[in-house]
Amino acid sequence: MSIIGAGNLASHLYRTFIHNDEIQLEKIFSRKAGRLSFVQENELKSHSLEELGDPDIIFLAVKDEAIVEVAQKLSIKNGFFVHCSGGNELKVLSEFENHGVFYPLQTFSKDKRIDFRNIPICIEANSEENLQKLKDFASLVSEKVFEVDSEKRRALHLAAVFVNNFTNHLYTIASDFCSENGIPFDILKPLMKETVSKLDTLPPYSAQTGPAIRNDKKTIMAHMEMLNEEHKKIYKLLTASIQKIHGKEL
Repeated sequence: MSIIGAGNLASHLYRTFIHNDEIQLEKIFSRKAGRLSFVQENELKSHSLEELGDPDIIFLAVKDEAIVEVAQKLSIKNGFFVHCSGGNELKVLSEFENHGVFYPLQTFSKDKRIDFRNIPICIEANSEENLQKLKDFASLVSEKVFEVDSEKRRALHLAAVFVNNFTNHLYTIASDFCSENGIPFDILKPLMKETVSKLDTLPPYSAQTGPAIRNDKKTIMAHMEMLNEEHKKIYKLLTASIQKIHGKEL
């Protein structure tokens, strides 16, 4: 099998595949040589799509908007082509006879190692035969393999943006605020970890705490006075959303 891409996900796929004795990685492609610095084996590096040969499975681990563009440039058409996007439908690869989706539901950063065995892999394919093939392959790297169709995967991807990307942005705001006030961000980490660990026993709705759900107007106004105009909008929007869900009034 081969990988097209050199971003965060591609680097993790490479490290996972190369250390699995049951997987034979043939090539990993990037147009720019410098982007494959994480690949230790020079013979695996490729900068020409023509060098990909005829691998059994080709993973398109590229940006969502680049999937169709890259697929159209491929001269090989008889392989099993798989994209790794949560937001793209299966049919974006319909020009290939055999196509599917291999979507690892996780956040990836190049310098942060992750154990793939614990990552949910959402798969979909255009035939039962290809689905089984993808399921067998995914089971080599993860203990959590799920059949998820395009519609549900898009919904899952949106949910993931809320729990991961938006949440991390709030962490960034909090980190900057701490820095501006001479407070170490690390002091918040036990709170952050407890917030997540509570979800093992409570639904998010029941785990909600804070001044918004208490309708603590004095504290809310004090917080608002401490924020710049942009962060006031975020604070007010989230407070209103919490209170609407829990039946409180501003």
